[in-house]
Amino acid sequence: MTARELRDQLDSYLALRRALGFAMRPDERLLRSFLAFLEQRGLNGPLRAQAALEWATGIRCGPGHQAHRLTVARGFLTHVRAVDPQVEVPGPGLLGRAKRPVPHLYTAAEIAALLCAARALGPRDSLRPHTMATLIGLLASCGLRVSEALRLRLIDVELNAQPPRLLVRQTKFRKSRIVPLHATTAAALRDYAAHRKDLSYDGLCDAFFVSEGGAPLTYRIAGWTFASLARRLGLRGPVGVRGVSLRHLRHTFAVERLAAWSRAGADVRARLPELSVYLGHTKPQNTYWYLTATLPLLEPAAARFDAYASDGAR
Repeated sequence: MTARELRDQLDSYLALRRALGFAMRPDERLLRSFLAFLEQRGLNGPLRAQAALEWATGIRCGPGHQAHRLTVARGFLTHVRAVDPQVEVPGPGLLGRAKRPVPHLYTAAEIAALLCAARALGPRDSLRPHTMATLIGLLASCGLRVSEALRLRLIDVELNAQPPRLLVRQTKFRKSRIVPLHATTAAALRDYAAHRKDLSYDGLCDAFFVSEGGAPLTYRIAGWTFASLARRLGLRGPVGVRGVSLRHLRHTFAVERLAAWSRAGADVRARLPELSVYLGHTKPQNTYWYLTATLPLLEPAAARFDAYASDGAR
């Protein structure tokens, strides 16, 4: 297969995956890197599984990232083999499965401290402290993805609806959903909208969360600011060391919701689809991960088992 044919196959594969609802932006970058690697080696004869393995492990990164690179290559090579049966596809499990890291679960005291630190940000009398405090509070109370919150526009924040709600548009897998808001969350968003209007940001940008320059607040700036706040509070290590992040507020929300159901004696498994829809997961299995090895959920389960065992011994 020539380099041109391989590029055509990649374009076809990407179009097919996007038609199925996958964004494919990160995977496209990886696959174009894979094609460049193959072209540099020379496309002589059929594609071999060894080439994909060498590409996946050819950079300095952790085993989880290498396994992901090989998985991305496997998907594409499976597509190419449909038109060229001589193409070899690496078998699953060659590099093992990447372990999903256990997220940090914020305590109520930590979230309160983060909100307080955000409100103390400068410049004085600017929108910045209100922006960061409201963003942190929204993520903690609704479990949105950070990107979903940052993409909200003014018309997506429907605070006069009954109940107040957010319209989260075209998120992961091109799905949109409505997220009902608690009254306290809606009140905080109204306060931010008022500050935003008083400081004349409404005419500069239609994004709900804006930077001091009047442009939409970016993931990079929000993440950097949050990391500096967390570091100041002792929740994160020195610069260059990974630690707690805005993403973990989503994990905390999910676990707290499941823990509350568990404490109330509800059938958590039966209610998982409700949380799955609220979080914007495409299938309940993605939400089920929050159940595994999570102390706030295991403790009530252990208590119920002890009660059951005690009753059985009588």
